[in-house]
Amino acid sequence: MELSFSPSSSLRIRAITPRCKAPFHHSTIPTKSTGKSLHSLLQCHPRLPSVGLYALTSYSKSASNRQHRRSSIRACTQIGAAGSDPILNGISDFKDACWRFLRPHTIRGTTLGSIALVARALIENSHLIKWSLLLKAFSGLFALLCGNGYIVGINQIYDIGIDKVNKPYLPIAAGDLSVQSAWFLVIFFAVTGLLIVGFNFGPFITSLYCLGLFLGTIYSVPPFRLKRFAVAAFLIIATVRGFLLNFGVYYATRAALGLRFEWSSPVAFITAFVTLFALVIAITKDLPDVEGDRKFQISTLATKLGVRNIAFLGSGLLMVNYVASVLAAIYMPQAFNRRLMIPAHIILGLILIFQAWVLEQANYTKEAISGFYRFIWNLFYAEYIIFPLI
Repeated sequence: MELSFSPSSSLRIRAITPRCKAPFHHSTIPTKSTGKSLHSLLQCHPRLPSVGLYALTSYSKSASNRQHRRSSIRACTQIGAAGSDPILNGISDFKDACWRFLRPHTIRGTTLGSIALVARALIENSHLIKWSLLLKAFSGLFALLCGNGYIVGINQIYDIGIDKVNKPYLPIAAGDLSVQSAWFLVIFFAVTGLLIVGFNFGPFITSLYCLGLFLGTIYSVPPFRLKRFAVAAFLIIATVRGFLLNFGVYYATRAALGLRFEWSSPVAFITAFVTLFALVIAITKDLPDVEGDRKFQISTLATKLGVRNIAFLGSGLLMVNYVASVLAAIYMPQAFNRRLMIPAHIILGLILIFQAWVLEQANYTKEAISGFYRFIWNLFYAEYIIFPLI
């Protein structure tokens, strides 16, 4: 196929097999026309690629001027069968479904938390840093992501009916991932994570890892299904995401550096901060899900006390965190970087108050509640980002 553009304000098309009933061998489409001729051409040839014409200038119609000022663009292409490769499409769809299955916001939280705690341990013991530990650190992070994938995955497998109401975009509820594939993924995550931790981090960290998997299992799987009970659900989430992650990663990092475990003031602070934060996440995560939880008789504080009251409760608990952070920096200047810790937490607290006001003004619509819950996760990420420097 040859596309030729010339300054004579015409488009010449060759070697295109006609698709209209009328014969069509050479067509000249004046660029000064209203565009109807080009529209008719595209209707006859739906596979003709779209072409943009830029900076066409009017020239003389004389043959001599055309010869001196002519510029052309030639494109040679082979037009394949309609549609893309179904195998590649299938692979792409499966990858997308797996990514949504992992709940990316929880992946980001686990990754940021792990990196922040490792960074803090290395900052405190910079003279012991060895490049040989890098591979071990990455294997530990991968094991944590496997544990995260197992916990959120097993929850989706047993929450299909609820998710069709509350979260129809999730891959199993949407029909983008089969239950069999989901089971394969969660078993792979559990086995892979256990093998990595068992071979690299010793019996104590392995036992903590197993405890995390066990708590994630009884949270979602019958006959336990402790997510039905508000207090038990809060305690499990706070324990796994608050205490086990922070304590376990810091302990494992010090062990890799050849050090015995010791609490440092910043690590004790972030563990307490994130444990309370995880409690807030545990109660606010149910805010967008009230409709499905009531339908399936899942008892949460949001269904019992109402969305507005729980939003205020979650915001109040977070404000306790931020006020406590400022006070800790004031009364323990030797343990914290006051110049960063105080203004950072004041700013985050003010942003939280503003977002709570926005939610109130939006009258607690489902869209506003979902946005507020995403904002809470952004505050969670922000705390881990500043943690190595406080």
